[in-house]
Amino acid sequence: MPTEDKSNYKYVFVCGLPRSGTSVLGRNIGRLENCTGLKNTGVLEDEGQFLQDVYPTASEHGGDGRFGFDPRMHMTETSSLLTLGNVAKLRSSWHLYWDKSKTICVEKTPGNLLITRFLQAAFPDSYFIVIKRHPVPVGLATQKWKVNVTSLYNLFEHWLHCHELFEEDSKYLKYVYELRYEDYVENPAKYHQEIAAFIGTRVSEPSREDKFHTVAQWHNPSGLRVAERVMEGTTGTYNKKYFDRWCNLLTKSPYKSYYRYIAGKYEPSFAKYGYSLTKGFGIDEETLQGGGKVSPALGALCCFGADVGAFLRRSWAWARWYPKQLIKALLPEFVLWAIRHMRQKCSLSKGGVDAVS
Repeated sequence: MPTEDKSNYKYVFVCGLPRSGTSVLGRNIGRLENCTGLKNTGVLEDEGQFLQDVYPTASEHGGDGRFGFDPRMHMTETSSLLTLGNVAKLRSSWHLYWDKSKTICVEKTPGNLLITRFLQAAFPDSYFIVIKRHPVPVGLATQKWKVNVTSLYNLFEHWLHCHELFEEDSKYLKYVYELRYEDYVENPAKYHQEIAAFIGTRVSEPSREDKFHTVAQWHNPSGLRVAERVMEGTTGTYNKKYFDRWCNLLTKSPYKSYYRYIAGKYEPSFAKYGYSLTKGFGIDEETLQGGGKVSPALGALCCFGADVGAFLRRSWAWARWYPKQLIKALLPEFVLWAIRHMRQKCSLSKGGVDAVS
């Protein structure tokens, strides 16, 4: 089959750590005029990483909260994977799921944060939209993924490591727009306007009638039903939930010495990005630096204990999860379809009112 001419296409890559709001941001950018996101792919969150076999996915190198520590996940224009054949494979893999009537193609994968220079070399004059979120919600939300549970201090290290890598890479990018999740949820319309201007389009007129499609998700067997044109709403409620939990860990947890230790240790590093692990969480600097201060030796021991606990929880989760995946691999497709269909019916019957509204 002849390859279509894609010289008139513009490519927009949405980047940010997992649980940073990349999914809703990516879908909303895909609703801007003349924009198209990857749709009806059948892969989790319609992420482009799962539709190609040129570079490794995050799950192949540690998964959420860990992949950034693998040097192979950080790719630049010097990567040996950057060949004409591989670039052609990437284009063809993704263009199958982009609307061919649109010329601004949007791809969202959290791991894009570490391969911006690689993508720029593969797709010249590409645009990068990078969203970052407070490390507490990112860390606590990532820990909810039981199969890959990681100690919180390691998740803080991962956040810093990935954003430091991007900070260096951003010096080589031609077109990059950065925003904070906290600002986006407060005023999404403002950022939709700014992003539209940045990539050379505009916000579409509101639509009274709309079509819907389903996006596959890890935690939702029936998927998420999303509109094609109407912008998705945003809220700061999720952040508050994680902030309340962090406050409780700092002040009431039996392991508060550990949490206070990592709060004090990483506070200066996160301050460089405009975030704080201590301010507004019911604990003052005097408490952190005073008599309740944890010694480096004891702090290191606490971190080791946290790693051991995370490893045990991860091992237990894998022991339960892996047999299910093996059974799924052995079952015929029609049986799997019947199971998914039954789960979807049960989900709708339990939450019918919410689904309609």
